[in-house]
Amino acid sequence: MKTLRIILLMLITTLFLSAQEKPSDEYMKNYKNLMNRTQWWRDARFGMFIHFGAYAVPARGEWVKSDEHLTTDQYQRYVEEFNPKDFDAKKWAKIAKATGMKYAVLTAKHHDGFCMFDSKLTSYTISHYFHGRDIVREFLDAFRAEGIKVGLYYSLIDWHNLDYPNVGNHPQRGDTAYSKHHFDWDSYVKYMHEQVEELMKNYGKLDILWFDYSFDDYTGEKWKAKELVQMIRKYQPDIILNNRLEVNQGTDTTSRVLGYGDFETPEQGIPDKELTDRYGNPIPWETCMTMNNNWGYNAFDNNWKSPELLIQSLVNCVSKNGNLLLNVGPDARGNIPEKSIEILDAVGKWMDKNNESIYGCGASSLPKPEWGHLTQKGDTLYAHWMYPNLGPINMKGLTSKVKGTFLLSTGSEMPTQTSWWGNTEQNNFFINVNAPIYQNFKRPDLYDTVFRIELK
Repeated sequence: MKTLRIILLMLITTLFLSAQEKPSDEYMKNYKNLMNRTQWWRDARFGMFIHFGAYAVPARGEWVKSDEHLTTDQYQRYVEEFNPKDFDAKKWAKIAKATGMKYAVLTAKHHDGFCMFDSKLTSYTISHYFHGRDIVREFLDAFRAEGIKVGLYYSLIDWHNLDYPNVGNHPQRGDTAYSKHHFDWDSYVKYMHEQVEELMKNYGKLDILWFDYSFDDYTGEKWKAKELVQMIRKYQPDIILNNRLEVNQGTDTTSRVLGYGDFETPEQGIPDKELTDRYGNPIPWETCMTMNNNWGYNAFDNNWKSPELLIQSLVNCVSKNGNLLLNVGPDARGNIPEKSIEILDAVGKWMDKNNESIYGCGASSLPKPEWGHLTQKGDTLYAHWMYPNLGPINMKGLTSKVKGTFLLSTGSEMPTQTSWWGNTEQNNFFINVNAPIYQNFKRPDLYDTVFRIELK
């Protein structure tokens, strides 16, 4: 009887846990709304991040004030020297479009608190120092004119505001004299909400709002996040929000149910697999990545990622139902660095011929092959041949499912074969760029040669 009771208890517990893991109707309704709201963004797959501010003057990255424990008075000389007289938002927009980027996000205010828009709540703005010009407005106008969706980055943190405490990575962390200053948290949160409201009300339709960032206990309702999101959606009902009103969970989202945001933001890395909520539903996500090792302009950082790595990283993201937000850091005069432009040009040339395998695509049901990645859109499969392979690549399992196989960049039909000498294994589907198929040939694009496979 004791054994029977144990078995019954285990069965009841299993049934209870299964019931607990079933999403509610309300959850699924909200999830469906989330997927509808983010549909254009998930189709776009590729965006430009722009970190631009007074930190370009010291040219040691956007964290220079924190890293070097600079006081506001010490940092002020960089603000006064910041004169981006070469800034041309139209030029930036053309670069983004030529690279194949479908959306762009600009830093409206970074952690240093310096506003790149004409805020009425402070004089610590670009407009105050730069002949009344509003960088955010010029950015939005130029990128919209090129048909690129637009977003703004806004830092929840503010090292300039005297009501913001010296916690976390504040430049004056550990400064006992500064700690005696009276910090009014409610006043700071009010200021932060009102600045976000300015951006929501005064700059037309915005497609993305990218918050940064929560830490320790400074997360969620510490920012009055529910009230903030309600205000945002009142003015911008279709806007999509990232997840950083809460502590960023990176790639560890197995048990996560989205809270205040619409998409996850792994930084400087790509998840091993697509991200899902606790019920197994795909979660929209985006890897944000720098082109060297810094977000803001750093004159001493020459560790540039190659076009090959960036193209393959973009494909890697898409193959796992994710996006890539690739950063540029303009210099203090407002120029995107020449090396960035050179790399983006190479990425753009690949995108020009192969973007069909990116836009509107996502994960394939087939496992990842050793020679590259797979993306898929409906009944069309895209095989991204990236890595050296002896002879042809093998799309095992497609033998009876293929209508045609073509090189995406030219539209030329490619040689295929289901078996070759000495191979008696069934269900093979070999593809090569030339015949005879079992020989070795130079791939047309060593970064990523893409085959378009039409399925029955």
